[in-house]
Amino acid sequence: MQHRIIVLGAGYTGATVAGRLARRLRSDEVAVTLVNAEPDFVERVRMHQLVVGRDLRPRPLDAMFAGTGVALRIARVTGVDTDRGTVAVTDADGRSEELEYDTLVYALGSGRDDHAVPGVAEHAHDIASRPGALRLRERLAGLAAGRPVVVVGGGLTGVEAVTEIAEARPDLDVTLAVRGGLGDRLSDRGRRHLRAVFDGLGITVREHTAVTRVEAGRVRTGDGEDLPADVTVWTAGFAVHPIARATTLEVGESGQIVVDRTMRSVSHPDVYAVGDAALATGPGDKPLRMSCASGTPAAWQTADAIAARLTGGKLPDIPIRYFNQCVSLGRAQGLIQYVTADDRSVGAALTGRFAALYKELVCKGAAWSVAHPTLGVPVRRRRLLPGNIREDGAGEPVGTVEASA
Repeated sequence: MQHRIIVLGAGYTGATVAGRLARRLRSDEVAVTLVNAEPDFVERVRMHQLVVGRDLRPRPLDAMFAGTGVALRIARVTGVDTDRGTVAVTDADGRSEELEYDTLVYALGSGRDDHAVPGVAEHAHDIASRPGALRLRERLAGLAAGRPVVVVGGGLTGVEAVTEIAEARPDLDVTLAVRGGLGDRLSDRGRRHLRAVFDGLGITVREHTAVTRVEAGRVRTGDGEDLPADVTVWTAGFAVHPIARATTLEVGESGQIVVDRTMRSVSHPDVYAVGDAALATGPGDKPLRMSCASGTPAAWQTADAIAARLTGGKLPDIPIRYFNQCVSLGRAQGLIQYVTADDRSVGAALTGRFAALYKELVCKGAAWSVAHPTLGVPVRRRRLLPGNIREDGAGEPVGTVEASA
């Protein structure tokens, strides 16, 4: 009887974990199932390109994982019972089923965080998902010249979205509303370049502006001012999927699953969390930021830790750190802000066309590594420890054993 590993979510982190596990473990002893709501891998870091009409290369998951031994299940996750070791899923045709696991990898990611601002759900667009980006794409395509567009949120997602829209549609009146200052986490060089690009694209910046309500045709600010907005794009942060909070898993205030250095749940040893869903501590005892920069190495750590515990190998202990923040500013400009290990900006930064090419290479590399999840990973398949293989007969798991490091 095989040890059942279920991976929830086929984004950058979930897909990476599933593919790496398939390379690390013996298929006759371990069954790896990857559950995802959509049949395609979505390059989330390119959603701002999709909204302005640029088509992205399709990446079907069944083709990506063909021949790897990973079983793909296209279904929506509706619940997780961590006490019984089951996952509830619903297929596109409405058929529901419970899947049993011995090890669970929770990588359901995140979506838009509306911060309880009235009107966001009804009147604002988001680019946190492909369906949301496609709806915004259709709306922008129907806008006449001169109409106002307001992007809310001055983080990297908002900056990339507003510059992409302004570059692709210079005929629109584009505004960015920022709660703080524009690029206030960047170095002086980074901020100067960002402002120069914004000026060149004709983007109006409303700094120190809190949006308190979104309505049809306008947004209301904290000082009572109304900003005209035929289209409002909400990029003011991400919120994790609510399923984890409904379980007995230990979660933080944000709803992220609290994990140790190997991405293992501190409350449930048979559950791992990775990517935006995980509350993991990085350099300086700071929580890792929701990003591919931390999610991808965390996925490697997760897969290698699971394999080590199941086979009695050595646990990985590679600190996850940051090196830079890569920002696209339309198709012709970019910004590579170098940072400390704990994600604080330093003086050095790359700007201009070279930075745009650098960012493009990073995006292509990330997608390639997911599309080829087992290439480049050495084959180190070891037999599972006896206690990690289910016994024949009743089919009940005999439980996992903790391998020494």
